[in-house]
Amino acid sequence: MTKDKDLNDLFLDTLKDIYFAEKQILKALPKMAKAATSDKLRAAFDKHHDETEGQIERLERIFELLGKPARSKTCDAIVGILEEGKEIMDEYKGTEALDAGLLAAAQAVEHYEISRYGTLKQWAIQLRMKDAANLLDETLKQEKKTDESLTVLAESAVNLAAAA
Repeated sequence: MTKDKDLNDLFLDTLKDIYFAEKQILKALPKMAKAATSDKLRAAFDKHHDETEGQIERLERIFELLGKPARSKTCDAIVGILEEGKEIMDEYKGTEALDAGLLAAAQAVEHYEISRYGTLKQWAIQLRMKDAANLLDETLKQEKKTDESLTVLAESAVNLAAAA
């Protein structure tokens, strides 16, 4: 019989999940930037690539705070979301809709990350992990800002170009 799992275990498992996700996102962003035809969208992907490096570093600091090795656990959700993005790159290459599809795929990633970081932050607070909660909140704010920037880009340029 396995030992009873608690919120600490769930927190660590979810931390491993988002660590895997961030590393996969870090690999995908340059491919998305290369595929983008909009200079603004390419710049947004490049900027988020740099931010993602910092987010990975923050996660590694949380693992250190927990006294645990920074290990990832396969996140099927992010694998699927990134696969959808790859399909868009393949199926819409050379079309006006490519950038709109890339942006939508990027926002699906952001929404997943926002949900994970929001949950982890609340659990960290519940578990009285103040430093971890602060690090998670820093990333959560960054992810929300990225999502807002992508929305502005979609509404002001990318979706208009796709519809033209």
